[in-house]
Amino acid sequence: MDTAAPPNFKDHLSQLMFHAVEQIRTDSGIQSGIEIVRTRQTDHGDYSCNLAMQLAKPLRKNPREIAALLIAALPPSPYLEKVEVAGAGFINFFIKTAAKQACLYNILQRSTAYGTSDYGKKREIQVEFVSANPTGPLHVGHGRGAAFGASLANVLSAAGFTVTREYYVNDAGRQMDILAVSTWLRYLELNNIHIPFPDNAYQGDYVKVMARLIYEAHADRYVHHPEKLLQGFPASTYEKAIDTDELLDRLIANARAILDQDYAYIHNFVLTEQLGDCRNDLMEFGVTFDTWFSEQSLFDNGLVAHAVRELEEKKFLYRQDGAVWFRSTEFGDEKDRVVQRENGQYTYFASDIAYHLNKFERGFETIINVWGADHHGYIPRVKAALQALALDADKLNIALVQFAVLYRNGKKASMSTRSGEFVTLRELRQEVGNDAARFFYVMRKSDQHLDFDLDLAKSQSNDNPVFYIQYAHARICSVLEQWGGDTATLTNVDTNLLANASELALLQRLIDFPDIIIAAAEEFSPHLIAFYLRELASEFHSYYNSTHFLVTNIPLMEARLVLITAIRQVLRNGLALLGVSAPEKM
Repeated sequence: MDTAAPPNFKDHLSQLMFHAVEQIRTDSGIQSGIEIVRTRQTDHGDYSCNLAMQLAKPLRKNPREIAALLIAALPPSPYLEKVEVAGAGFINFFIKTAAKQACLYNILQRSTAYGTSDYGKKREIQVEFVSANPTGPLHVGHGRGAAFGASLANVLSAAGFTVTREYYVNDAGRQMDILAVSTWLRYLELNNIHIPFPDNAYQGDYVKVMARLIYEAHADRYVHHPEKLLQGFPASTYEKAIDTDELLDRLIANARAILDQDYAYIHNFVLTEQLGDCRNDLMEFGVTFDTWFSEQSLFDNGLVAHAVRELEEKKFLYRQDGAVWFRSTEFGDEKDRVVQRENGQYTYFASDIAYHLNKFERGFETIINVWGADHHGYIPRVKAALQALALDADKLNIALVQFAVLYRNGKKASMSTRSGEFVTLRELRQEVGNDAARFFYVMRKSDQHLDFDLDLAKSQSNDNPVFYIQYAHARICSVLEQWGGDTATLTNVDTNLLANASELALLQRLIDFPDIIIAAAEEFSPHLIAFYLRELASEFHSYYNSTHFLVTNIPLMEARLVLITAIRQVLRNGLALLGVSAPEKM
């Protein structure tokens, strides 16, 4: 085997074409760069370029004529077999088989690093994902955002970006107050004090569990004049208002007054419990974060007030009906937004402005927010705030994720956090396993609807994509185990016997892997990795079913072992990007 690692062929061909353009002395300029793409048919070569058609108008020549000029001006390349003009002026490149075979050595040498590149030039990217309110266990809807965000961060890192993974903890809002009051009401029940429980408080069993933990540790320590909780609410009024937000707000206000300093304990206890559960759940799912950013810190450090003051100094705020409004319509939003209520409290939007301002101040060159698709309408107001603050709103990218819909026994499962009737991410993982959950969540584009088929995810069949891919890996491990040799010795094997159509197709598929990672990074689309792995596994299974590996012809056997060892490495690397394991036995 030729030990000289070949270059990235797309980059190499692009450089050749730039040289050719200079040689034909055009000053037309190439505004969008030279695009080299993989061909779909082998008789059209391995790569193609439409540059001649792009230059036809500025050069006032026929594209085929320009293509011929460019080909004539190409510098020599040790990797090119031939170059042809095709169709209306496409330039098709045919790579030498020996150059493709040499890529196998590169894969074995680079091992777990194969597929990575310096494409991103270490530019700093922040990926903020999940960021679910810590008011209950993560459910299967959150799982898709977790799997997508973690896979996207892995892909970006593999493509050469410096990635910061961040979880934004909503620990300062009304929802946490509702959870604190919900827990206290359940705690009072354990002390034989029964107050009607609001329908729109948090209903789940996890609330009762937290109440019992407080009771077991402190008995009646936090029973403070509970009769005052309903102060100002005649029974009939309370019953009539039992499902209203106004009731909850008054209950929260009364609970704060009754508990006084003890309210902080209840609030902090439920926050710590739920955030800890969330963190553990995600870690068990293979999802970790570099930063857990507290919303409350924005208030404690005066950053919310600072952001609002900045907008006011820039004349983008006004007062109406006692509230402070941001002129977001001046930047394309459908209506102006309140940043400070009549009672002086800042809105969620105000803290979001401060949070995004803080992201920019931390120096990220690209910011990616992974949001549920139901937050689509929130994008214009956030972008408007950034523009008003004279920040580059184009640096903020929103990746929308449709919630996955789980089906069990043909029935759609409810996922309402407030009602408590939801399927948790932990339950899903226990039922189908981490691997199936991680893969199924990212096997489609994030903004596409996803029905999560439990029966398929648990099946051991070719229709189950994660099983199909992992089985390819296990099959290769089985062949190598039967061989019994050391794969480290394969780096000196002559691979020129890998010449049939299946082997050449597999070689090209392996060569494509680094380019697939770059494409997935550019498009924020980790599902491209899932597609790629399914295609690679399919080609391998076909090859496996038609080919004998441990043959008596030693050079041929060793060449095929090199190929499948490289396939095994790429399967491992691709699955790792998606947070999926590569079992050696199944």
